[in-house]
Amino acid sequence: MSIWRYANPAEFMRLTGRVLAPLWVATAVLMVLALGWAMFATPEDYKQGSTVKILFIHVPAAMLAINTYAIMAIASLIGIVRRHHVSFLVAKAAAPIGAAFTLVALITGAVWGQPMWGTWWVWDARLTSVLIMFFFYLGYIALWETIEEPEKAADLSGVLCLVGVIFAFLSRYAVMFWATLHQGSSLSVAEGQRVDDVFRTPLYLSMAAFYLFFIALLLVRARTEIRLRRARSLRLQAAMA
Repeated sequence: MSIWRYANPAEFMRLTGRVLAPLWVATAVLMVLALGWAMFATPEDYKQGSTVKILFIHVPAAMLAINTYAIMAIASLIGIVRRHHVSFLVAKAAAPIGAAFTLVALITGAVWGQPMWGTWWVWDARLTSVLIMFFFYLGYIALWETIEEPEKAADLSGVLCLVGVIFAFLSRYAVMFWATLHQGSSLSVAEGQRVDDVFRTPLYLSMAAFYLFFIALLLVRARTEIRLRRARSLRLQAAMA
C-alpha cells in the first residue's frame, strides 16, 4: 500500500476520522498523568528550586517548535515537487501550532533564564535563531492570508518555509557551532547523564503527551483546511453555473 494514497483528500479524511477520537482520549490521559507527576510528585532541584519544573513545559515546547517547522518544510517540499495539495494544507495547518509552541518555548525560557542567568533575554545564537524562526512562522501564516489565489499562496509560502529551514536547523544545533549561554540538550544519547532519573521519567511522559497533543491538533486543523478548500471549490462552481 502506497503512502501517497493519503494525499487524496477523501482517503486522508477517512483515516484521520477513525483515529481522532481515541487520539484525543490518549492525549488527555497522558497529559494529566505527565503534568500531574511533573508538577506535584517531583522534588525541587537543589540548585534551581521549583524553577526546575519549567523544564516539563519548556523542553517539549522547544522540541515541537523545531520539529513542527521541519514537518512544514517536508510537507511544503512534497507539495512543490509532487503537487499534492494535502501536503500544502498540512503545512498550513501546522504553522499556527508551531508558532504557538515557539512562543511558549520563548516565554518559558525567559521565565527560567531570569533567575538562572540574571536576565530575561540574551542575543545568544540559539535564542536568536529561535526568535527568527518564530518570525518565519508568522511570515508564513501572513503570506497564506494575504494571497487570495490558493495555488499561488501554497507555492510562495512553501518557498518561504524552505528558506527558513536554516534557522530551524540553527535552533537545534547552534550550541554545537558556537559557545552559547544556553546549555546543550537536556536529553542525549551521548555518554553521561544530564537529567536525574527523578526528573527524566516525567519529562519523557511530558514529551509524549505534548507530541500526541500536537498530532491531534494537526489532524483537526488539516481536516478543517480540507473542508474549507472544498467549500471554496463548491462556491466557485456555483458562481460559474
